[in-house]
Parts: sequence; C-alpha cells; structure tokens
Amino acid sequence: SLSGTLSITRDEAAKVIQHLISMGLVDGTMENIRLNSEGRTYALRVIRIHRLWERYLADETSVEEVEWHERAEDVEHSMSLSEANELAAQIGNPLVDPHGDPIPAADGSVREKKQLPITSLKEGDVARIIHLEDEPKTVYSQLVAEGLYLGQQLRINRVEPQRITIEANGELIILAPIVAANISVQKIENDKVILKASQKLSDLKVGQSGNVVAISKAIRGQQRRRLLDLGIVPGTRIKAEIKSLGDDPTGYRIKGATIAIRKIQANHVFIDEIENE
Repeated sequence: SLSGTLSITRDEAAKVIQHLISMGLVDGTMENIRLNSEGRTYALRVIRIHRLWERYLADETSVEEVEWHERAEDVEHSMSLSEANELAAQIGNPLVDPHGDPIPAADGSVREKKQLPITSLKEGDVARIIHLEDEPKTVYSQLVAEGLYLGQQLRINRVEPQRITIEANGELIILAPIVAANISVQKIENDKVILKASQKLSDLKVGQSGNVVAISKAIRGQQRRRLLDLGIVPGTRIKAEIKSLGDDPTGYRIKGATIAIRKIQANHVFIDEIENE
C-alpha cells in the first residue's frame, strides 16, 4: 500500500518503514504499522508547514496553483516549528489551505468541517465548492483548467454513468466521475441560492463597456492586488478599447488609462449588462 501511494518499489517502501521505526515514529510490525503519539505529532507538524506554505504561495506570490503542492513538499521537512508559527502570524493565521484542507493549529488540533463529494448530489442540486483535492496533479490540473475554485457556486445539471455536467458561472462543465470525485461541496438550500449566469470582462468586444460586479476568488495574491491597484473594483466602468493582433491581451479603458489585461485574468472579472458605445 505504501509502495503504491508513494510510487516507489516495495524494497524502497520497506526502507522507509525501517527509517520511521529507527526514528521512533511508528509502532508495530512490517505488516501492521501505525503512527505512535510522537509520530502523529511529527506528522501534524509536517502537514501544518505544508499547508501554511501552500497558503503563502497562493496569497503572496504569483506561483501557478498547480505548482503549490510540489513547492510545499520542498520545504515541509526543512522548516522548523518556530519558523512555521512566524509564517502563520505573517499571513494572518489562516484556518485552511488554498485547496480547502484544514491547517493544523500550533497545538496539533485540527478543525474539521462537513463536506460532501459532488458525486453524491442529484440533478438540480446547488452547492458551494469547499475543497479541491490536489492529488493526483493531472486531475487537479484539469479542475483548474475548467476554472473551478473554492467558494464557487454550481448547479448539478445532469448526472450520467460516464459523466457529470455542472453549471458554474453561466457555463456548462462536463467532468468524468473520477475527476468530479476530487471536488467536495456544501449543499445550499433553495432559499439561499444566488447562482446566476455572469458576464465576463473577456466577453466585451471593442467599443463595448460594462461595470465590474466582482473578481473571482480564483484570482489571488499578486494577480489580485494588480487588478485592484488598476482600479478594477466593484462599480468601476470598463471599456474594451483595442485588441492585440492575437486577440490577447486586450486593451481596456479603466479610469482614463488604457491597460492591457490577458484573457486568463479577464475571464475572472465579472461585469453587469454589456453596453455598446
């Protein structure tokens, strides 16, 4: 089991187990091992550092989200507990990492929350994404490419044996069940549903304009700060002024200045009714 999970040979897995035994972190035999109290404390420290570092990468850097997990694995064993606590204080002592996993507290306690796999929902159900599993990387990359993110509301449009169709931000997304299983949600009662089709900044054609309604939570860290610094906040009127030869980026008129914004970012800026000028 360990060999398959870590994608290593059985001999290598046996060496890992022997190393854990020599460190005094596990009890039992080669056929039946489990973390002891010291091993659990060590494991929670590693998880705390890993998830704090992912949160830091998401909020304070421009590192692509598909790279957060691997970057965090590079530091999870080298950072001390005091350094982790300093990092936590620096970024506001977050409770969850950018994938929705709870970050263990400094005392080792873990905050749990109720969540459902999206595959358990029925047609017509509306829910909010509260966790996106980041392993395996190929599956997570597909979820990112589909524009799915924490806090996003979605509706189950159709459930079939080979695929699940969901509606999110006014678009239909088709996922294989094995991919959809990496999404966990909280169901939303009918009287609290605010799901609606949203027009995007990227929908503007040259000469058209609209008012900013919101910036998607998928835009974080430096990218979000850049958009805010440019004046892209709710209520700002933006006009598509010029297209580049390759249609990307587009020059938008924002508060008297023409700013180039790429489509990948414009897709996450929601606007109200489009008007021709």
